[in-house]
Amino acid sequence: MLRPICLLLAAALAVLSAGGAFALEVRVGVIRVDRPQLAPISRLEAWPRDLGFAGGRLADEDNATTGRFLGHAYITETEAVVPDAALAALDRMLGEGLRLFVVLGQADDLLALADRAGDGALVLNAGARETRLRDADCRANLLHVAPSEAMLADAVAEFAIWKKWTRWALISGSHPEDRAMAEAYRRAAAKFGAKIVEERVFEDTGGGRRTDTGHVLVQRQIPVFSEGMRDYDLVIAADASDVFAPYLPFHMWDPRPVMGAAGLRPVSFHAATEAWGATQFQRRFEALTGRQVREEDYQVWLALRVVGEAVTRTDSADPVALRDYMLGPGFELAAFKGQKVTFRDWNGQLRQPILLYDGRINVSVSPQEGFLHQRSPLDTLGLDAPESTCAAFR
Repeated sequence: MLRPICLLLAAALAVLSAGGAFALEVRVGVIRVDRPQLAPISRLEAWPRDLGFAGGRLADEDNATTGRFLGHAYITETEAVVPDAALAALDRMLGEGLRLFVVLGQADDLLALADRAGDGALVLNAGARETRLRDADCRANLLHVAPSEAMLADAVAEFAIWKKWTRWALISGSHPEDRAMAEAYRRAAAKFGAKIVEERVFEDTGGGRRTDTGHVLVQRQIPVFSEGMRDYDLVIAADASDVFAPYLPFHMWDPRPVMGAAGLRPVSFHAATEAWGATQFQRRFEALTGRQVREEDYQVWLALRVVGEAVTRTDSADPVALRDYMLGPGFELAAFKGQKVTFRDWNGQLRQPILLYDGRINVSVSPQEGFLHQRSPLDTLGLDAPESTCAAFR
C-alpha cells in the first residue's frame, strides 16, 4: 500500500508546483445510438431523455474527486444519434482528438463504431449484450462493461439449479434478438444440467401493446397459448423486445415461476439495490438527476469509472496503455455489487455479479453459492476462456 500512496503524493506535489494547472486532460466521448423501439409496455417504463448520459455525469463527479488531487481533468462529451449518424458523430470526435469512447447501442452499431475508431482508440461497450461480441465478433479495441446474454442466462440458470428447478419450459419471441436470447438459455441449460422439456414461440403480430393486449384479452390469450405443456418447474421467457414476457406471470395455464425477460430478471443494477454501499450511490444519482437509476445509467457510469481508475493508476490517457492496464492483473474496481470487478483477458468482458430482481427487491445474486471455478466464481457466468473463439486478444 505504501508505494501507491507515495505515487499519489508525488503527483499531488507536482500539481501544486505547477500552480494548480491540470497535468493531464482525459477526454471521453459517450455515443448513444437510438434505434426505433416499441412504445413502453407501461407508462412506468418510459425512457428518460438523459438515459445513460445521467450515469456519465455522476461518473465525472467521481473521477474528478481523485482527478483534482492528481492533476487529471475529465471532460466527457455526449451525443445521442440515429444509426445513420453514428459514424459521423464518431468522426467528428476523432477529429477533435478524442480516442476514448463509451457506446450505448446494438451490436451492429457498436462494431461499426469500433472498426471506424481503429486500433489507436479504445471503445467501451455499455449497452450491447450480444454474446457474439465476446466471441467470433470480438475486437481488440473493444471492451465490454455491459454483461452478455450468456452471463445473464447463466445467472438465471445457477439460481434455478440451486432451487432444484431443473425442468424448463422455454417461451421465446419471434424476433432475431429473441432467438439469440433463447439460444443463450439453451446453452445455460446444457451447461448447468437443466432440461428444456418444451419450447414455444410467441409470434409478434404487431399492434399496440397497451391497447390491443390489455389485461382482459391477455387473461384469455396466455392460458390458451400455454395449455398442454409438458410438466415443468419453471418458465424461461426469452423476449428481448418486451412484447409478451411481462404478461406471463399469473397468466400461465399451470402456476409456475417465470424467470428471464419477466418475473425474476437478471440485471446489472437496479434502483432498489442498497447493499454494498449502493445506497449512497443511489442517493447521489437521484440528487443529481431527479430520477431513479436504470441499467444503462449504471453501465455508462461503470465504463467511465473504469477509465478513471485506469488513468489514476497509469497516469496516462493513452488508449493502448489504458487497455493494457485494464486487461492486466493489477486492475480492479469497486462497483457496489459486493466484490471488485475485473476484465477477462481472453475477450475483454468485465467480470461482475448479476443481480436477480423481481421489480422490487434483490431476490438473489449470481454466481450462486457452490458454483466453483479455478480462477473466480464470476467466471461461471458467460463464456469461459475455453468456450470463447475470440482471437483478437491472443
